[in-house]
Amino acid sequence: MAARPKALLAWSSGKDSAWSLHVLREQAEVEVVGLLTTINEAFDRVAMHAVRTELLRAQAEAADLPLWPVAIPWPCSNAEYEAAMAAVLARAAAAHISAVAFGDLFLDDVRRYREERMKETGLRPLFPIWGTPTGALATRMVASGLRARLTCVDPAKLDPSFAGRDFDAALLADLPPSVDPCGENGEFHTFATDGPMFRHAIAIRAGEVVTRDGFVFADLLPP
Repeated sequence: MAARPKALLAWSSGKDSAWSLHVLREQAEVEVVGLLTTINEAFDRVAMHAVRTELLRAQAEAADLPLWPVAIPWPCSNAEYEAAMAAVLARAAAAHISAVAFGDLFLDDVRRYREERMKETGLRPLFPIWGTPTGALATRMVASGLRARLTCVDPAKLDPSFAGRDFDAALLADLPPSVDPCGENGEFHTFATDGPMFRHAIAIRAGEVVTRDGFVFADLLPP
């Protein structure tokens, strides 16, 4: 039996990337061998989601996968981001990894950007949950036992009071009709703490809620 192609998973620490890991493992067409995560060097946190790297490492341990960190400065230009990503993907290609999976759902411009950038690497882009209706997907995530916490909210799109809330049935019921149930338009970002993709839950406790750079962040702390 031929070995399955090896793939990295672009891992934001949130529910969509966590669900993508679950789907990829169920499909069994590729072997996920690592979690590719962009780290803000200045703050030692996951970029955009602002999750502490200590909790990111706890996720990787629970998922039984190594981290492939992509260190970026802050502030970070697009050129700096692309250079950092290219270096890590070159290392992946040298390690006989042939694909990178992304948890994008329906933003065509984001998918096109990823596909264009991946052409230069020789690695194949995968989109395991692309096109899944987000309302049904969010309900399925919650029903499956996936647990997550909202770590970042765009107050221009969603009330700041949602920062720090659990991603659960009650939250889905409370979201305004203008907000995508999975936050695909950038309304919110999450940190996944439990679900079928993990061997065990990741323990967290709530930290302070702060407004920074136009976003509301709910800090999460290790237990």
